[in-house]
Amino acid sequence: MPVIHFFPSPWLQDIVALFITFAAALLWLRFTDILARRKIVSRHLSRKLIHIGTGPIFVLCWLLFSGENQSRWLAALVPAVITLQFALIGLGVLKDEDAVQAMSRSGNRRELLYGPLQYGVVFVLTTLLFWTNSPVGIVALMILCGGDGLADVIGRRFGHARLPLNPNKSWAGSIAMLLTGFVLAYAYLALFIGLGVLNISLIGAFIPVLLIAISATVVEAVSGADMDNITITVTALGVAWLLIDGLGVWDVPFLG
Repeated sequence: MPVIHFFPSPWLQDIVALFITFAAALLWLRFTDILARRKIVSRHLSRKLIHIGTGPIFVLCWLLFSGENQSRWLAALVPAVITLQFALIGLGVLKDEDAVQAMSRSGNRRELLYGPLQYGVVFVLTTLLFWTNSPVGIVALMILCGGDGLADVIGRRFGHARLPLNPNKSWAGSIAMLLTGFVLAYAYLALFIGLGVLNISLIGAFIPVLLIAISATVVEAVSGADMDNITITVTALGVAWLLIDGLGVWDVPFLG
């Protein structure tokens, strides 16, 4: 259900919401492109800014949709189209040097076929499967965006103490992953619950969200390069399913 019915027609509201969501996502991408091109931030930091910011902006825009059957499909068009653009740039079909500089580690366009492509596919599938009818998708996406995104930023700056099982990762990065992922996921649940979009207990979500964040943090700590987007999301969804349908300790719907 939407927070506010802006228009008498749900389809009209969803079309307007679609354009607003596209505009917000593209503005954030262009903003990070400009920062990278002008060397205000490093190429690495611009990648992480995209990773951290795009998802929360997109999910926040879910509140603009009518909540009818077509809403999730129209919302999913945003990451789908942007991901297709990344794929075409990575394959060399489209030319966008700003996007390559902002989203690649080395300036190689083919890097967009790995992390950025996986990130987009995750958002499309999670939107379609969970939407606002289940808290699971929101939790998984916020842990992926905030937790995984900030883990690398903090780890590179303060990660002097390395993890024993993976010297490429640090204690500082893993702590940042856990704290930021949990706080962002729980804050978004609080927002959607407070606005009446999700009809679940915020207090009852505390332990499940914490367990999901801990599990995702452990998996992120041992994941290889360019696999985090997949492994973190699969872990978050798997643990959520176990808590809901396996153990029955979280009384919420799993799928939307």
